[in-house]
Amino acid sequence: METLGPANAFPEEPEIAEAVRAAELAIDAGIKPERIPQGSSGSYFIRNTVGNIIGVFKPKNEEPYGQLNPKWTKWLHKVCCPCCFGRDCLVPNQGYLSEAGASLVDQKLNLNIVPKTKVVWLTSDAFNYSTIDRAKSHGKKLAMERVPTVGRRFNRLGLPPKVGSFQLFVDGYRDAEYWLRRFESEAISEDAARDLQQQFERLVILDYIIRNTDRTNDNWLLSYNSTTQGKGDKNEVVSDGSEAKVGVQVAAIDNGLAFPFKHPDSWRAYPFHWTWLPLAQVPFSPETCEMLRPTLSDPSFVHELEEDLLRLFKEDKGFDRATYENQMSVIRGQLLNLEKALHQGLSPFQLVQLPAVRMERHPAIETSHLPSFSPFQEVYTQNFRRQKPFFSWW
Repeated sequence: METLGPANAFPEEPEIAEAVRAAELAIDAGIKPERIPQGSSGSYFIRNTVGNIIGVFKPKNEEPYGQLNPKWTKWLHKVCCPCCFGRDCLVPNQGYLSEAGASLVDQKLNLNIVPKTKVVWLTSDAFNYSTIDRAKSHGKKLAMERVPTVGRRFNRLGLPPKVGSFQLFVDGYRDAEYWLRRFESEAISEDAARDLQQQFERLVILDYIIRNTDRTNDNWLLSYNSTTQGKGDKNEVVSDGSEAKVGVQVAAIDNGLAFPFKHPDSWRAYPFHWTWLPLAQVPFSPETCEMLRPTLSDPSFVHELEEDLLRLFKEDKGFDRATYENQMSVIRGQLLNLEKALHQGLSPFQLVQLPAVRMERHPAIETSHLPSFSPFQEVYTQNFRRQKPFFSWW
């Protein structure tokens, strides 16, 4: 297999490394990715050599406003009616970094609700390429076949690689809308109800920190297994010998519209749609508070999170340090509000009522005159959103 771009090597993540390698082998074997009809961008189911879906790949240049998005209606919407489409609080065409960033935040907080996601490079003629790229690829193949001495001089044969997010596929889940409607008419056990509430709280925490502007009930998933509910056994062994989770489990997918560089303040408010669920009226559980409060109040955690996100966002050629700092200012403000909500025993509904705040970092200043000497100290200021979106009731 020829080199597709930067090596897809993830030594610290063997599970996703194995899946990406299986995807590469399947593409080499002629098993093409399958474009997903839903959504507003080019995204693909990726299969292994036996045909099982193992991941979802979202190329950068096929995002909603990417130059090669096969679903051109999204581009038409923004051109014809920019006030209703497009999100001016987000960095354009960096949804793939947002997907990977959500997975990073999920792992840092041990929420375990985002399927593992990484930035990878893949190529397949099933992806959407320009006519020029396809013509170049065809010409190089002909040259290699007919004039091998010339063909060997090409740096790359075939289509150029695409960079994008690769997310592990989760099986046995359905969209939240389906299960929430069933739970309205079907009674579930106390254990399952507690699982649902705590898993929902983790979703709230993730979305609030990364300021996800696109979380509706059809882009988060639920898995519900009631086989042994009430028997005191939280796990059961399925037919293939593996252990299956009994209870409720959330999978937070479609995280591409997050990490804004400002709070929405123009046309639309982009509210958290889970705010209207009855689950959002219940105060955060003691278990959630005990798990997260020590972490959120630790300055070193925030610093490490920023450094990890910096390494991720710098993978994009269009990385801008000022924009990154603005994104971190929003995240710091969200973390501040979240810590306050957990300390005061608020509910998710009350959390989103807190004023939108940014914690802006000023350039480091020398503090050698202080008794406890430190070469540099970071200074932050709080800035509250002054302007509300025109349609703030959305």
